[in-house]
Amino acid sequence: MHPTEQILPSKTLEIDALAKKLISEGKDVINFTVGEPDFETPKNIVEKAIEALQKGLTKYTDSNGIPQLREAISNYLREKKNVHYTPDEIVVSNGGKQALFNAFSAILNEGDEVLMFAPLWVSYVPQVLLSRGKPVVVRTKFENEFVPTKDEILSHLTEKTKIILVNSPNNPTGGVYDKEILMTIAEIANERKIFVISDEVYDDLVYDGNHISLYGLVNDDLLIYVNAFSKSHAMTGWRVGYTATKNKEIKKRISKIQSHVSSNINTPAQYAAIEACRTNNTYMIDEFKKRRAFILSKAREYGLEYVEPKGAFYLFFKVSGDDEQFCKKLLEEKLVATVPGSAFEMPGFVRISFATSIDKIEEGMKRIKEFLENI
Repeated sequence: MHPTEQILPSKTLEIDALAKKLISEGKDVINFTVGEPDFETPKNIVEKAIEALQKGLTKYTDSNGIPQLREAISNYLREKKNVHYTPDEIVVSNGGKQALFNAFSAILNEGDEVLMFAPLWVSYVPQVLLSRGKPVVVRTKFENEFVPTKDEILSHLTEKTKIILVNSPNNPTGGVYDKEILMTIAEIANERKIFVISDEVYDDLVYDGNHISLYGLVNDDLLIYVNAFSKSHAMTGWRVGYTATKNKEIKKRISKIQSHVSSNINTPAQYAAIEACRTNNTYMIDEFKKRRAFILSKAREYGLEYVEPKGAFYLFFKVSGDDEQFCKKLLEEKLVATVPGSAFEMPGFVRISFATSIDKIEEGMKRIKEFLENI
């Protein structure tokens, strides 16, 4: 059986298609499905792409990314995140999504297992299947704030476990792993020589305390660090992500995969990303903090059950009954588009993105309240 036959259609896209149909009919839809900042890409970043175009910088580049960009990312990681990778340890890819796929493909042999923690991002399972690996989903508990326990991790490990996948801050919950659980994951991986892929694309968006990276906790030869400019700099459509690892063999494999799958990423976007490395994004983070405070005040007022999002820009709350039906009826009856928890391997919940204006959040939450009152 071909791996694509194991991949189910996206539940997120199904809701999104219905929302777009209603919008095309002139309906006033509040769209809480979109996992992207509503800010414009900062003008100085855009201008660097235009400048690259005007200079004729539109040809093929090194498939790892232009040296100037890898140097800029290296400096950016060191100065802003205390994460130390040389330019030669970095491969630039078409967004964080391709960065992850490159990493899975570079590590997995057929039947190798990847441990991942639900609720989880919708593309993890399909990407592992496409890499001919086996996803092993650990369903974490609401009462534990969706943070895995040591026992849950150990009980799912086998001789075939090749990778532990970690996403903190988390999509869809907004959860942020504390140092204790990260140390536990690192100790297990280091002791058993298991690779760790750390998806840290939301690391700038942490509201309580500071983001803790797995860099420095997991042994250098076992860690594959993944990040991107999509969420942090409102650059979702630019498609600039990257992997970084000190494991020379894995880095070499990632480079080979990148070179044969897509050559380099869009050339002008690389010059824009250099500028992103030196662009202050605190105004976006401050606005997300306000939106988070507002949506949580409404969630408490309406009696929603949720795990408080300490990062990212999502609220993940409990619903009674079928979560997919909940989302479809909410859209049909109140014109509010949300994503069912089933899409994230966690039925019985719904995800809202608060990457939109406070006015829209207020109106959308008001409609959700009215919907809940009539169920």
